[in-house]
Formats: sequence, C-alpha cells, structure tokens
Amino acid sequence: MRASKKLREMLEAAQVVRTFRSRPNCMSDYTPALIDSWRSTASSLGFLAPTSTREYASSRPCGFAQRETNYFADRTHTCRFAENDVMIMHADTNRGIEVLLNPIYNKGTGFSLAEKERLGIRGLTPPRYFTIEQQCEKIWANLTEKGKTGMFRWRSMQALQDRNETLFYRLLVDHIEELAPVIYTPTVGEACLQYSRLFRRPRGMYFSADDVGHFNAMMYNWKNDVSVIVVTDGSRVLGLGDLGAHGMGISVGKLDLYVAGAGIEPSSVLPCVLDVGTDNEELLADPYYFGLPQKRIKGDTFMNIVDEFIQAVKNRWPKALVQFEDFSTDHAMPILKRHRENVLCFNDDIQGTAVVVLAGIYGAMAAMGKSPGGITEQTFVVCGAGSAGMGIANFIHAALVHHGLSPQQAFERFYILDKHGLITSNRELKEGEPGVDDLRPFAESRRDLPDGINLREVIESAKPTALLGASTVSGLFTHEILTRMGELNKNPIIMPLSNPTSRAECTAEAAANATEGRAIFSAGSPFDDVSRNGVTMVANQGNNLYVFPGLGLGSILVGSNYISDGMLNAAAEAIPKTLHDKAIRRRAIYPRIADIREVSVKVAAAVMKQAVDEDRENRGGKIAHMISRKGIEGLERYVRSSMYYPEYRPTVFSPGSGRGTV
Repeated sequence: MRASKKLREMLEAAQVVRTFRSRPNCMSDYTPALIDSWRSTASSLGFLAPTSTREYASSRPCGFAQRETNYFADRTHTCRFAENDVMIMHADTNRGIEVLLNPIYNKGTGFSLAEKERLGIRGLTPPRYFTIEQQCEKIWANLTEKGKTGMFRWRSMQALQDRNETLFYRLLVDHIEELAPVIYTPTVGEACLQYSRLFRRPRGMYFSADDVGHFNAMMYNWKNDVSVIVVTDGSRVLGLGDLGAHGMGISVGKLDLYVAGAGIEPSSVLPCVLDVGTDNEELLADPYYFGLPQKRIKGDTFMNIVDEFIQAVKNRWPKALVQFEDFSTDHAMPILKRHRENVLCFNDDIQGTAVVVLAGIYGAMAAMGKSPGGITEQTFVVCGAGSAGMGIANFIHAALVHHGLSPQQAFERFYILDKHGLITSNRELKEGEPGVDDLRPFAESRRDLPDGINLREVIESAKPTALLGASTVSGLFTHEILTRMGELNKNPIIMPLSNPTSRAECTAEAAANATEGRAIFSAGSPFDDVSRNGVTMVANQGNNLYVFPGLGLGSILVGSNYISDGMLNAAAEAIPKTLHDKAIRRRAIYPRIADIREVSVKVAAAVMKQAVDEDRENRGGKIAHMISRKGIEGLERYVRSSMYYPEYRPTVFSPGSGRGTV
C-alpha cells in the first residue's frame, strides 16, 4: 500500500512538472496546498523543488531536464495526458540513423541517454545533452546576427523544419512576433516568387488538372488524420498576382501559424495546391517551374475541379476545416458561397480580413473613448471592389446593422471605389459577373455623386472618418489625401490593408507625417511606430493572424459544421477585449503578436460560445454543459488544455512493431 501511494505521488509530481512547463498559464488552477505537497514529493525524488508556482514554469536546469526526460520515457500508465507524454514512432521507421533523418522524431542534441540506447543512435549524436531552450537560444542568436536578411531567416527556418520539426515550432512560438513576418507576409511573398528554385523537400499535396478523377484516391496517400487544410490555386498570391503552383508557400506558411498561434497539432494539418496552370508568362518560360506549364483552366471546368477536391476531403476527413486562400477575385466569393454549407470552411482573404478590420475599427472606437456602438457614427471610404474589399464592406455593414442602423442607412455610410473611381448607381454592373451581387446594393445607395470621380474628390465630398485600402496599388493614399483626412478628423482611421509591404496604399511614416502623428493607423504588413512632434503613432498591423488560428481552433473544438456570420462577429468582438488600458491610450487597436496564443484562446472560446448559442455544437452537449457550469473562464481553460505545445517528448516505438517497447 505504501509503495502504491509513493508511485502515485511520483506520477502526480511528474505530471505537475510537465503541466507547468507546457502550459504555464494554468498554474492558477492549483492550490498552494497541492503545490506544497508536490514540492515535497519532487524533493524526495531528487528533483529541484521550486518555492513558488512561477518557478515551476521558469526554472529548467539542464540536469533536471535530463532526469525528467528519462523518467517520462519509462511511463506505462494511460492517464489523460499519456498520448502527449510520448512520441510514438511510426512502425515503418527503423532504429538508428533513420530516426535522425526524420524531422518528426529528430531532436539533434536533445536525446536522453536512455532514448539513444533504445532508438539505436548512441554514438550517432554528440555526447552532450542540450535542452530545447538551449537549442533555441543558439539558433536565435544565429538568426539575429547583424546583416541577416528576411530571406536568409526564411531559408534558415525552412532548413530547421526539414531536420527538426519540434524545435522549429518551439522557436516560432517563442519568437512569434519576430518570425511571423518571416514565415508569412511579407517575406513569404518573396519566397513564393522563386519557390521552384528554393524547393528542397516536398510538403503538403499537389492536386493538378492531370489528376482529375483521382483526387479521392490521392487523399489516402496522406497517412495522418487531418483537422485543418489550407488550399490555394495560386491565382492571386498576396497581391503579387498569379504564381501558380508556387502558392504552396502560402499554404505551408499559413498552417505553420495555425500550429504556433492556436496549438493545432503539426501532424493534423495539410497544405494543398490546386494546380490548374498559370497565366504568368515568366513562370511558363521558366525551365525550372515545377507546376503545370500550361495556361490556367477557368470557368465551369475549374469549378468542377474545386468540387472534386472538396468532395474528396469530405470523404477522407469529414470533420476537417478547409481554409480557402489566395483565390482570384472572380473565383473566391463563388467558391465560398458554393461550399460554405457543404463543408466546414471559410475564406481568409474575404472573411478573415473582414473580421480583423472590424476588430480594428472596434479597437479604434475604444482608442477614441467610444463604445463599440460608436461605429454607427463613422463614414467609410473603401478603395478596392474585389473579394477582399467587398468582404470588408459587407462585414462592416452587418456590424452597423447589428448596432442599430437600418440596412439602407448602413449602405449609405460607404463609398466604394475601383480602378475607374467611385462606384454609383449610374455604373453599369453586368448581371452574372463575379462580385456584382455584393457590390450592387452599395452602388444603388450612392446617388448623390457622379460615377467615376477620383479619391480626392470623394474625400472632399464625403468627409469620411475612415479610409480603407484593399486595392494593392502602392502609394494610392497620397500626402494630399492623408493631409486632408487629418484636417477633417482629430484621429482619422487610416488602414492600408494590401499585402505585401510593396503593395501597401501608404506607409506608416507617410500617415504620421501628414496627420502629425494623430492618425489611428493599421496596415496589412508590418511597419515601425513613428514619432512626430512628441506624438507617437502606433503602426498597428491588421494581421489575419489574430483571427484564423482561434477561429479554426474554436470551430474544430465545438464540432461545428458551419462558420456563421455570428461566429465571425464573435471573433471580431473578442480581439479588442484583450487590449489593456495602457495600450488603448497609446491608440493601439490590436494586441501584440507576441500574445497570439492567448488571443487565440479568447477568440476560440467566443466562437465556441456563439456556436452553442446558435445550436451548432456537435459534441453531444459537452461544450454547452461546460459553459453552464464553468462559464467562459472554464471554456478558456478547456481551450488551453487542448493546444499543442512544442516540447521534446520521449520517443518510443509503436506497440507491436517488433522494434521496441513503449
């Protein structure tokens, strides 16, 4: 009996050490009495005995890490977290050098002696043991050496992912604020331009026009269960145009952020490309282009290819979330409307961008000392009538109606411009053309001004409070335009949302110079804060990273088969609620990217609660019951406990493989 009690205490001590290391935010869930008990047990086992809960999360001496790794390697019980305490090696993987060549299992210098012996790699790695924290410090020092470019960092991170996936994600989690612009926009855009020449190791799946009729069978070539898929046809990559199969870089980067930002398991994500050709003449002439060297397929044939892909996903992984990424304007909205009720999906360029913009506007209201309802007092000029621009306008329109305006009153708050100028009721909109149905009500409400007048004339007539850019036209917001916005408003809302940085409608410096630093600024790409006359204008970044990880995680955890406008609005409202008073006083309208995992927790919980309210839960009432008993705080704890955290786990062979034991 005494031995059994001692074993139970050992297991409890080991579990709390692991919990505090992987999820420090849950420390408040443990009472001081329990912590005292665990501290005593840990000391008797030879573990370091922290004097406070904070030390459990922060102190990780090398010797202790070595002992902890050895201890967990010998665990045989099947507690709730057992599947997270070990890395079970696929039965097809052999002992020895094959372990080190597999990025999923390789730890470099992070293998314990017991693991080296068990996996047949003793002598194949240097003898000294390093913790994952020490490995991160070394790599980060190399990445941040003076003179290293964004592309150098991108290539270095790709090389790291090729050899040690866990370390890659740990570095990304620890330095998400600095590395998000490398893994995704703006650096990934530069990488996509030359993706064929940078190609080293296949990632994800390529579904080409040559594979039509075989998509369903091809899905089974991917061995893992999948929770999230990002798919693109590469027809409109970040405002860089048609990059064909090079769009794979976008799908890969987006899913890396799902893992780092929302704790989605790396093994359960799948980047995909629908390669139907390209109209990019430079790529077609490139002898090393790895996509189909043919003109892009369009029309009904293209839509049939998308349909086959979606059906194949449903057959293989019926509960997976599909995120559509960087489809051209003429296809993006029709695809979303066609499949929104057919599969759990959303379009990040349309819905994700709209949510983050609305969240920024709510944040701007807070910065101006207004409630969210203050949005009804705003007048919006939107430059860009494509899928992103109209998605933003439609979503803000819904928010205006939600806060009390009639639909017609809300339409009258918008001035939409395309490359021909202001769109009014006099504009000839051809029935059946892409995006016409979304644009028509905005055009019909604009009868007070001539069709086609330019942006400067619109600003003079409309006297807007918010200027939004989704045009991909660099420098569209000129000094004259920005100066006039500053004359009309104490704190004009300026949002050049186009990506990458080279396509932004204006820079932060231009906005600060023209408005004397008074603007509430937000861009789609990163800029530095700017100070003018003792006033600092915060260069907020309206990054979709605030939205899609938490939205995806919440949708999956609640088991919804549909992402509603209500769930999207819940996500938008959750984001500015994470801002602190000090940040609001600085006119920051988004939280720091460094806090993205906590933002994702809030967003996921808000999305899940809204799904329950709309009766969209498919977890047998589990989530509704949790909310009724523990409230939103309990739901957030559940979300945190479901998130993957990159740390080294003992590697063992699959039971029955004949190559080792668990």
